[in-house]
Amino acid sequence: MPPPRRGAVRRWREGLEVLAERDGRIRAVLAEVGTPPMALRGSGFAALLRAIAAQQVSAASARAIWARLEAATGGRVTTRTVLALGPGGLCAAGLSRPKAGYALAIAEELVSGRISLRRIARMPDEEAVVALSALRGVGRWTAEVWLLFAMGRPDIWPAADLALCVALQRTLRLDVRPTPAEAARLVESWSPHRSASALLHWHVYRTAPS
Repeated sequence: MPPPRRGAVRRWREGLEVLAERDGRIRAVLAEVGTPPMALRGSGFAALLRAIAAQQVSAASARAIWARLEAATGGRVTTRTVLALGPGGLCAAGLSRPKAGYALAIAEELVSGRISLRRIARMPDEEAVVALSALRGVGRWTAEVWLLFAMGRPDIWPAADLALCVALQRTLRLDVRPTPAEAARLVESWSPHRSASALLHWHVYRTAPS
């Protein structure tokens, strides 16, 4: 069974300590940028919608969109409040029309009981990724982000994330930025603590000199 959400932050911190002991490159970059922020981002539908909202936009834009969604729903982003907003309300909050459609379709699937995020949350990582990716608007990156930030899984590396590839180039002192496939291979040795390494590398990206 996958580990529970409870204790996820502790596991991430312990994982980062293990990686720093095992890999001098991790130890060096950790000394340079410090411990990354580590926190879960809610669970269930709200966390999945937050990941969809963050697709292909900057982190700042994603935060702004999410803040508007929370304001539009009175601080309760649920299937019911999202359905009540409808496409117009979701677009007014900053979602693109396709993303608004994805949000409404997933909300309807959940309300109807045709899919269950609780059931998916009990699946092993790869099975959960496949199940989530069957939903409209949810690709592998979105599924992996949900598993990491909503479910607190310990061994997730969203390889398609550009920021992670950029930061990995810095950590490993590579001449060329790795492709997502290359990045996934390069971090295999950091298993089963790849979530901690992903959190560190997002922190590396955010703190890089402009």
